[in-house]
Amino acid sequence: MAPRELFAKRSRKDATAEGTSVAPEFDSHRFRSAEHQQRFEAIKGWSFHRERRVQLRDDEYTDFQEEIAHRRWTSLVTPMAKFDPDVVLEFYANAWPTKEGVWDMQSWVKG
Repeated sequence: MAPRELFAKRSRKDATAEGTSVAPEFDSHRFRSAEHQQRFEAIKGWSFHRERRVQLRDDEYTDFQEEIAHRRWTSLVTPMAKFDPDVVLEFYANAWPTKEGVWDMQSWVKG
């Protein structure tokens, strides 16, 4: 019986290093493009003012209150108790137009 030859096993790290795919320049899970990620970095210092709840009496603006109830917008007009500022900033960064005059108004937020 002939002696067995030992083959060196390649690690996953070596296999991925040889691949032809190029890693994106930006965090593609959070941003639509590198420009949007740069916009996020530019607006990171923004601060937020909490929404104020406007409490209407039953006899005030009845048509308006009826329309809100009819459209089931009660949860929409009720401010959230808490929010994550990073998620809000991601939304605004991704909604920013990258080319002048082009407003595609697409954005996403994960989380």
